[in-house]
Amino acid sequence: MDGSFRIGSLFGIPIQIHYTFLLVIPLFAWIIGSQISLTVDMLQELYLVPIDPALITSGFMPYILGGIVSLGLFFGVLVHELAHSLVARAKGIGINSITLMIFGGVASMEEGIPDPKVELPMALVGPIASLFFGIFCGGLVYLVPALIADPARAGVLMFLFGYLGILNVILCFFNLIPAFPMDGGRVLRAWLATRMPLHRATQIAADIGKGFAIVFGIIGLFFFSPFLILIALFIYIGANMESAAVKYSHLLQDVTVGDMMSSPVTTVPPNLPVSEVITMMYSSKHLGFPVIERDTLVGMITLADVNRTSPIDREAMQVRDIMTRDLITLPPAAPVIDALKIMSARDIGRIPIVQDGRILGIVTRTDILKVTELRQV
Repeated sequence: MDGSFRIGSLFGIPIQIHYTFLLVIPLFAWIIGSQISLTVDMLQELYLVPIDPALITSGFMPYILGGIVSLGLFFGVLVHELAHSLVARAKGIGINSITLMIFGGVASMEEGIPDPKVELPMALVGPIASLFFGIFCGGLVYLVPALIADPARAGVLMFLFGYLGILNVILCFFNLIPAFPMDGGRVLRAWLATRMPLHRATQIAADIGKGFAIVFGIIGLFFFSPFLILIALFIYIGANMESAAVKYSHLLQDVTVGDMMSSPVTTVPPNLPVSEVITMMYSSKHLGFPVIERDTLVGMITLADVNRTSPIDREAMQVRDIMTRDLITLPPAAPVIDALKIMSARDIGRIPIVQDGRILGIVTRTDILKVTELRQV
């Protein structure tokens, strides 16, 4: 994920932090620290135990504890995502990484058509892990006084464990809200998929998720809660993207790139002046051409390549000077959905179709969208 950096790995899964994580920690620390007296009172009522506030409320300790609670919350999020990832891996799904970010955590998994029998336990195990982690932290609240004689120091640990216990239980039940693509929404999708086609189940779950997003957004506006508004946007956009991905997978599941490639392909030699390529783009309305030398595909020149050069330099340049040489190609038997995944992951608009070293055609993002529209008729 862009804007992320790796901090280590667990069970062979890379753990990354998004820059938004670094922004939200001090914000959470300030919010928690500024309400610390009220929180202590709440924890005493919930756990039915006295908590000595002497150290908790002194000096800068409220904000220090706020930062520790924030980090502890994200550790709980990591436990939640690890549970998802380990179950997914046990079911044969590859895990690329886990990223901690402003909204919590995201496990990046190998894409594919979801299997309801796999998705159901995978979606449920995350909230269950959060629930058990929350209960474990809550249990430590009662153990601390027996281990630490100083009431003030014991109070600090009781505050930390008690707060983390509540937050992780809330995390469990919040994730079970049937707002796709949250865990509860995925459970709903998996249940619906046992009774109807997957794409239809996804559409229903996505519509319900967007409904929840609208409600969250309205509540966020009413109570002036920017964080709730951001969560609403996250759910709404995520539901749309997931629904579209499954729809494309369904509509294109039996289509190969050979079925829809454009052929014959207009190609250019590597010694062609860049100015002439621009003229070809204007006349053909194509924004990229394969580069062929001695009947061999050696590169691709696109409008993006041209835009990376200044107008003055282009006059003296040839195609070979600016073309992309590290090409991704596909055989004609490759599924179209694979081409779409590559285009999305690499942010490219076209892929050459090659067999036995010869270019047979080219598939563009526009071609895929047109075929998708036609198959909906």
